[in-house]
Amino acid sequence: MAEFMTGLKRSHYCGDLRIANVNEEVTVCGWVQRQRDLGQLIFIDLRDRTGIVQLAFGDSTDKEIFEKAFQARSEYVLCAKGIVRERSSKTTKVATGDIEIEVTDLRVLSKAQTPPFEIVDESKTSEDIRLKYRYLDLRRKPLFDNLYLRSKIAKVARDYFYENGFIEIETPMLIKSTPEGARDYLVPSRIHNGKFYALPQSPQIYKQLLMLSGFDRYIQLAKCFRDEDLRADRQPEFTQIDMELSFVDVEDILEINEGLFKRLFKEVLGQDLETPFERMTYNDAMNRYGSDKPDVRFDMQIQDLSDMVKDCDFKVFTDAVNNGGSVRAIVAKGAASTLTRKEIDKLTEFVRGIGAKGLAFVRWVEDTPSCSFAKFMKEGELENILSTVGAEKGDVVLIVADKDSVTLPTLGALRLSVAKKLSIIPDTFKFVWIVDFPFFEKDEESGEWIAMHHPFTMPKEECLPYLDTDPSKVIAKAYDLTLNGTELSSGSIRITDYELQQKMFKALKLTDEEIEAKFGFLVEAYKYGAPPHGGMGIGLDRIAMILCKCDSLRDVTAFPKVQNASELMSDCPSFVDEESLDVLGIALKETE
Repeated sequence: MAEFMTGLKRSHYCGDLRIANVNEEVTVCGWVQRQRDLGQLIFIDLRDRTGIVQLAFGDSTDKEIFEKAFQARSEYVLCAKGIVRERSSKTTKVATGDIEIEVTDLRVLSKAQTPPFEIVDESKTSEDIRLKYRYLDLRRKPLFDNLYLRSKIAKVARDYFYENGFIEIETPMLIKSTPEGARDYLVPSRIHNGKFYALPQSPQIYKQLLMLSGFDRYIQLAKCFRDEDLRADRQPEFTQIDMELSFVDVEDILEINEGLFKRLFKEVLGQDLETPFERMTYNDAMNRYGSDKPDVRFDMQIQDLSDMVKDCDFKVFTDAVNNGGSVRAIVAKGAASTLTRKEIDKLTEFVRGIGAKGLAFVRWVEDTPSCSFAKFMKEGELENILSTVGAEKGDVVLIVADKDSVTLPTLGALRLSVAKKLSIIPDTFKFVWIVDFPFFEKDEESGEWIAMHHPFTMPKEECLPYLDTDPSKVIAKAYDLTLNGTELSSGSIRITDYELQQKMFKALKLTDEEIEAKFGFLVEAYKYGAPPHGGMGIGLDRIAMILCKCDSLRDVTAFPKVQNASELMSDCPSFVDEESLDVLGIALKETE
């Protein structure tokens, strides 16, 4: 049977004990990492959230206590009282390697079956098994450290915003379904049969209403939900450091957030960030890096060859230019020995898998470059291309020709893939603000102009005349913060003028009925005096992922979902009984 801690109270964490504690009486609690029975001596490595300390049992140990130590097995939960002694055989493998605890009292608080995998820092057990037993996986120090760092980030953020006059306000979790870009998670109402709440994709509308209410600086660590395809940096539920400010413009919001990250990196990592962060327009980011979240830690920028090749004899190039597209290239410096023909074939398959028709290349190993399109080049044309892009012997030039909507993102993805193959991405942190986003983008299938942002985003004042005449010239007062190729946050200045908001709705082809049904309460609020305001939401999970140097949000989320949005531990989502569905007025139909 489990024993109680009567008369004992934990006085120290295992990993905090040091040589300075020698001769102190201490009480520690934790899990058995391992037990070593040497006959007359027994040693137990006891583990808690701070680390491991060795418990020692020998000739002077009470027989009953010695027997408990003999019976202890991996993952038993113990409480031990004893005297800290200097170890005769020291180790540097753990921080407490200079000392041990000579145990005088031992309680077995809970016994444990043999776990399905060993609780060690570097586990070789498959992730699916570890996720099924997530509560055991979380006992491993790397995961604990990740969640602890995530907690520190949240605390620093709260402290910083409190000190800067922000008020923390919780917004509702059961809200009206409004279009925000992704599919809503819907919650049926029992009382209002046939009607549904939505879980918030963000607190967007409510935080704007708070600005109208006079709370001029709002902050919330908000839980958000989006029913969309998952990937390494995306979970169906995530936490956002959400903020909104009144009587500000873009510069004010960028400045307050640079201050946050400067403080955060100093307190969490002990690093000094240089501010202000680099700024780049959306068009520059796309043209130079093929992404609106560019990783600028390395060069390999995209170069436009269109003017140079528009009159050549290579039909792939000329057709792309004549059809309104472009021919663009990246240069992998010194990569010819790594990017063999076999590797280039793999890269060709890679770009085809993301929408490109193919990949042209120049691989310069010998004195004469090997070129996949050399036979179509007139004298001097290839040399001109190589000179223009700055290619030298030992380099590889990779070229994609197509419409810009294919060429740019393809080369952006290819640039990252090649950089990883070449191991040229430095281990550093590079923030970039992306600004001057287009307000509209053209749907290639329908030809319609659609909003790149939510419908409350303010256009730049000088672009307002183009709303009716040339949507392509309308620039949004929107901004994203990126770090090492990951989007950390997105925000904008909001529309507060009732008439302009109506005009924006109309520009997005919303009817009066749709406007009233989806946004009527917000539009009504604008009639009663709205301050100029704006804000942004920062992905807390993504910050933690990058600072912990993890590859997936699963490593910084306590109980994550896998790619199909299920949780392996609790086996959710799950079926519910018909009675529960009947109460909600829901009938399921079979899908093929």
